[in-house]
Amino acid sequence: MAKALTVLVVDDEPPIRRFLRTSGLELIGEIRPTSAVPILVLSARHDERSKVEALDLGADDYISKPFGMAELMARLRAALRHAFQAQGELAVFVSGDLAVDLVRRHVTRGGHEVKLSPKEFDLLRHLVMHAGKVLTHRHLLREVWGPAQADEVQYLRVFIRGLRHKLEPDPTRPTHILTELGVGYRLQLPPEQRVG
Repeated sequence: MAKALTVLVVDDEPPIRRFLRTSGLELIGEIRPTSAVPILVLSARHDERSKVEALDLGADDYISKPFGMAELMARLRAALRHAFQAQGELAVFVSGDLAVDLVRRHVTRGGHEVKLSPKEFDLLRHLVMHAGKVLTHRHLLREVWGPAQADEVQYLRVFIRGLRHKLEPDPTRPTHILTELGVGYRLQLPPEQRVG
């Protein structure tokens, strides 16, 4: 399946903590040495010592309860942007009139929002994350639909056609999603990133 963005939620309230084997600070200490996954601490504790301890152990942010959903989502988007940047990946891919924001799952063409189905976005995200590289039919099918669909090339053709109708100025002469005959597809890099 496609590399999904994973969010781990750890809560410090007793009813929820019952289901956890280890407390939040211990978990941060176990995760951070081996993973760069973004860690946001949501806690009812307001004291500076608790915040500093969590941040020093490796948390990326600390949000005190109560908090608004808009603030939580904004902090989550910021943590994901930082994670993309730390991996050397851009959170927003831009090529000509096409812009794909991988964190917000937001796509625009010519400044206008483009509505994509979840599967269309997953396919586009995979192409963006490998922009400039030829991805085989089998690879895309396995990563986006799963191993059971790895031979269903028609699925892929239907979704590529749909993406082209939504993203290309002229879907019959694509400039973004290119076909590599008999092999697969390639998302064209922006002109300034192309070699040769």
